[in-house]
Amino acid sequence: MKRFLLFPVIIFLISSCNKGPIVSASFADSLINAYSIQNISRSNDLEMQFWKNRMESQPEGFINEQKYANTLLTRYKMSGDINDVKEADSIVVKTNERFRKTESAISLKLAGYSIMQHKFKEARAYMQHAKETGSRKYPLLLTAFDVYFESGDYDSAAMMLKMIRGNMDYNYQFRLSKMEHLKGAVDSSIHAMLKAASLAESDDYLKQVALSNAADLYVHAGELKKANNLYVECIRLNPADFHSIMALGWIALVHDHNDSLAEKIFSFAHAALKSPDPLLKLAQLAGARNDSSKQKKYANEFVSQATKPVYGNMYNKYLIELYTTVLNNPSKAEDLAKKELDNRSTPQTYAWYAWSLFSNDKTKEAYQVYKSHVSGKPLEGLELYWMGKLMKGIGRGYDAQQFFEAAYKNKYDFTPSTIRDLEKDLE
Repeated sequence: MKRFLLFPVIIFLISSCNKGPIVSASFADSLINAYSIQNISRSNDLEMQFWKNRMESQPEGFINEQKYANTLLTRYKMSGDINDVKEADSIVVKTNERFRKTESAISLKLAGYSIMQHKFKEARAYMQHAKETGSRKYPLLLTAFDVYFESGDYDSAAMMLKMIRGNMDYNYQFRLSKMEHLKGAVDSSIHAMLKAASLAESDDYLKQVALSNAADLYVHAGELKKANNLYVECIRLNPADFHSIMALGWIALVHDHNDSLAEKIFSFAHAALKSPDPLLKLAQLAGARNDSSKQKKYANEFVSQATKPVYGNMYNKYLIELYTTVLNNPSKAEDLAKKELDNRSTPQTYAWYAWSLFSNDKTKEAYQVYKSHVSGKPLEGLELYWMGKLMKGIGRGYDAQQFFEAAYKNKYDFTPSTIRDLEKDLE
């Protein structure tokens, strides 16, 4: 009987914390109408030109090149143009070659760039090279945690975390939050991320990144008012924080059911950014409206951008989701999932593969992948939902129910159409 009581209890807990609309339409309107990052952009452009001039007028080195690469990354964060990341990466690669790959700091920098682009094998190679060339211990441990964690080597990541816990600084708290979230300890994860934000002190960028991550965790936990407040704070710190801006649109869509406000926010982001992310949100918005024509239109536009070679594996999860749903091309999803497994083998990526196989009518293979690599491992909401569908499809109703109940705890991570489907499965 306890299994059947869990669902209404979850609904009560989530709904009781978030009554009434949360996102302020007036704040969103003022943000859109008065949007300007000219001061931030102009300052970065001037700095970019300064370091570029130094690169061209002085002998080749490391400092000028690194500083110029940093300005490219800053511009990427404002515009979403992945080519800025590629150029920054290329500059540092050339610097590394000039130094005959003897500078561990350069290798650690390249490991970070590789993680940003979801090149996890390359990141591990750079990290290992930094270790072999005598990197300073603390920066190496931080990068090693990032590489191991993103690659699914959670035991090694935990070992790195233990080795840096004596610092108790921003870097430790930020990574501790990731590990606690992996373990399912959401409250501890939020606490650590907020602690990281408090330790950022005068560094507005680091503070904004931590607060944005804490807001995401509040969304996972169903505490959307707290999430909204942190996203607003992030936007005040950085008007070009489009992750937080689109997150407000998401809350407006999935909680407030204000699809008009969500559309205004997503369209604004689409006009301002060069990345494909807003197109995915617009496709999900159309799905919430049951507008299949626009949903497919935006989904295809997202695919057209996200599959460009310049993005590599960065959007595989979302492409798999679209190929197994609205675009109905599970074979492509299966191919992408295999490719992702070659890049990093984690419980999550194995769940994507199992789901793709199941969607492609390869049920026995899907279940074998689940048993060997997914069962009993930590998963996020979408993977829990997919594994529930797999269990339901093979007639394991009890297991399916457990997955659906676990997935529903992350209700607001899902699109409105997925929420509706999930609630039907839980009836």
